[in-house]
Amino acid sequence: MIPKSHPRYESLLLREKMVKASQDGYLADSALIAHGRGEAYDYLIGEKTTYPAKRAMYVAVAALLLSEKPVISVNGNATALAIDEIIEFANAINAKIEINLFYRTDSRVKIITQLYKDHGYENILGGLDDEIEYISDIENNRATASKTGIYSADTILIPLEDGDRAEILKQSGKNIITIDLNPLSRTSKMSDVSVMDNIVRAIPFMTKIADDLKTQDKLVLIDLVNDFDNAENLKESLEQIRIKE
Repeated sequence: MIPKSHPRYESLLLREKMVKASQDGYLADSALIAHGRGEAYDYLIGEKTTYPAKRAMYVAVAALLLSEKPVISVNGNATALAIDEIIEFANAINAKIEINLFYRTDSRVKIITQLYKDHGYENILGGLDDEIEYISDIENNRATASKTGIYSADTILIPLEDGDRAEILKQSGKNIITIDLNPLSRTSKMSDVSVMDNIVRAIPFMTKIADDLKTQDKLVLIDLVNDFDNAENLKESLEQIRIKE
């Protein structure tokens, strides 16, 4: 039991979620390392959502709402940390959700598929019974893509993603959005919109943004996207990192 008075209460709760997901069999061991790396960056920004992150979220949501075929790509980490929030956001922007794993095994895919169904989302893509295509030039198991999902998508949200896949998806003509606490990562740099924030804060806030932007004129959304400079926003995001004394 973690007392709520603990100064790192929220962070420790997330850590426990990751440990449980690992014990449940749908996380690779390296997923815990990746979470720890993100946790370190979160600590350096004060474990709060910064202004550049909020700006990027508005642009990300606008791009997804303007998209004809938006897809949210989920792995074990994203599922463990924010499954309900991801489902709510997908429904808010009318996007599909697709499983994509670096260390893909039938067992992990089966567990994650069932998790989404247990949480009320029946149409998860990327499962064992899905029609799978392969994206060229990705030399690992993440080359797989659902024919009706990522393979044919025009805009993809890839939270907690590896750089190889982000780069190839971008080169294949997709509009790429990421949620990544490391503004220096290749994923952040390759994406069209990079949100430097913790997924557990970002996704719920983006759902609220979607509720607002859906009432706006389409031209407002287009202006948001066209006026955004990801490189400049990442530079400003990096400036939010402060070493605590």
